[in-house]
Amino acid sequence: MTRRPALALLLLLLLLASLTAAATTPGEVPVGGTLREARLRGLNGPPRGLSGFRGRPLIINVWASWCGPCRSEMASLERLAWHDQAKRFAIIGISTDDYVEKARAWLTDSNATIYQFIDTDLQMENMLGAFKLPLTVFVDARGRVLRKVYGARQWDSPESLQLITEAFASAHR
Repeated sequence: MTRRPALALLLLLLLLASLTAAATTPGEVPVGGTLREARLRGLNGPPRGLSGFRGRPLIINVWASWCGPCRSEMASLERLAWHDQAKRFAIIGISTDDYVEKARAWLTDSNATIYQFIDTDLQMENMLGAFKLPLTVFVDARGRVLRKVYGARQWDSPESLQLITEAFASAHR
């Protein structure tokens, strides 16, 4: 009699684990896929088409002003943008905030210099697979997704610089 509840609990845990592992968003471009065109609405600059970043590797950071881990990693992305290695790629941010004014206020408070955009109609959130924040996506010069990193990091740390180098080196293989 005690085996049945334990077995049911185990099956439930396995089901939940498989659902979490397979979490995707509608229209998500997987690693290896090419990003579709999207019109990006500027937060601290003019609007721009996503294809306007082609021709050079790109790091896309997806964040929200209410996300503590997103806020904590933003300064390291700013430092990364000024690092010598950053001459080889571009960095942009995509806010998933519902209210433009909240995203802009946080960017002003943080003295952001990286080009930042706001997602509209979940377009980029779904395309990039941002079911969890923060999300950082490495994209090659042709728009192909090389790697997705969920969770906050110190992007200017030696480990992260090595991860970036390896991700973009794999695009040339």
